[in-house]
Amino acid sequence: MVFLMSNKNMEFKDSRIPWIGQIPKHWEIKRLKFILNERKENNKPVKTDFILSLTNEKGVIPYSEKGAHGNISKDDITGYKLAYPNDIILNSMNVVIGSVGLSSYFGAISPVYYALYSKENSNIKFYNYIFQTSVFQNSLKGLGNGILEIRMRIPMSNLNNAFLPLPPLNEQEKIAEFLDKKCEIIDKRLNNLERKIKSLKEYKKSLISECVTKGLNPKNMEFKDSGISWIGQIPKHWEIRPLYFYFNERKNKNLFENEKNLLSLSYGKIIRKNIETKDGLLPENFNGYNIIEKDDIVFRLTDLQNDKVSLRTGLVKEKGIITSAYVTIKPKQKICIEFYHYLLHCYDLIKVFYNFGNGVRQSLTYKELSKMKILVPPLNEQKEIAEFLDKKCEKIDRLNENYTKQITALKEYKKSLIYECVTGKKRFKFAIISKIKKELE
Repeated sequence: MVFLMSNKNMEFKDSRIPWIGQIPKHWEIKRLKFILNERKENNKPVKTDFILSLTNEKGVIPYSEKGAHGNISKDDITGYKLAYPNDIILNSMNVVIGSVGLSSYFGAISPVYYALYSKENSNIKFYNYIFQTSVFQNSLKGLGNGILEIRMRIPMSNLNNAFLPLPPLNEQEKIAEFLDKKCEIIDKRLNNLERKIKSLKEYKKSLISECVTKGLNPKNMEFKDSGISWIGQIPKHWEIRPLYFYFNERKNKNLFENEKNLLSLSYGKIIRKNIETKDGLLPENFNGYNIIEKDDIVFRLTDLQNDKVSLRTGLVKEKGIITSAYVTIKPKQKICIEFYHYLLHCYDLIKVFYNFGNGVRQSLTYKELSKMKILVPPLNEQKEIAEFLDKKCEKIDRLNENYTKQITALKEYKKSLIYECVTGKKRFKFAIISKIKKELE
């Protein structure tokens, strides 16, 4: 950061561009069209069938890595444009939410994308960093044509008139080089934290599955075949029953709208939703919503996307209403409801469905679910397992929450770092995460 901070007497001026603010006095402000060119080379006749795609998280990637289904026909390819390594690729409809990246490939891009390359006075990496800043992305919102602000197509003629800072070329190069090094360090730390979160989630899932199917002291127990192929052996003294033996479906409807506590299932937890929202996402009334009670278990049956998805469940902590898209069950015998929440949450529902002979389904009724076999340990073991998992999962969740906060802080730091560098600010405002800043220097 020496080249930016060594000159304490650097003079600044007002750029008169709101998103840029103050810039060094010797920098210029120019419209994009005087800094970057649009690449207008088309793919007709076909020069390449290597299709590129753009994602917010990964930037420019081969279309084959996107996970999209189906092939693009030769006729479609002729309607595509060409992009080269070191072109900035942006989605004209999604650039305001970060759909932009620097290409490492030669390939064909959708007509909805723009490919930009540098003029003699510009360093493409420097301007790619500008495009990565949310402040600049937000400044483009008024340039689009469309109904939804975040889905407005920005015509190239409008984008060409966006104002950008233009430092001397040598400074652009130094700033880009500095950001490359710093962002590489930040990205490595982000990847490391994300791997830790993923590992903890896998451990938590494995821990729950092991406890609710094998008990807490498997070494001191005799086992028997459960008769359920994907569960395997279970403690010999445990029983197996269909779900309907211990649970009924709750069918209470909110016919007179007496209940206003709107609940929803989110990542295995039942959360409250704000019924006062004006975003148009909620209905005008909640007539016909299901009433749910404390100690009910809510199922979400529309999450089947691939063979890795498990049953989504939530344990209800308070009375409220929930959309009829969910199925709710209530205990009809004395059981430890927390144990069964853990048990059902870890069920491999794909295999359950195949056992029903139905194949993979996008939704199931309670009648079908009620046939699902569940494990029945003695009540005291149910409680012991639930208490053990509560403590263990709380520790895991706290650790993951801490890692998530670190990720948020690092991402904010990265955004601030990029913005302050590409606008040539004299001082850096990183007090909230000064520890991270010191580690990176």
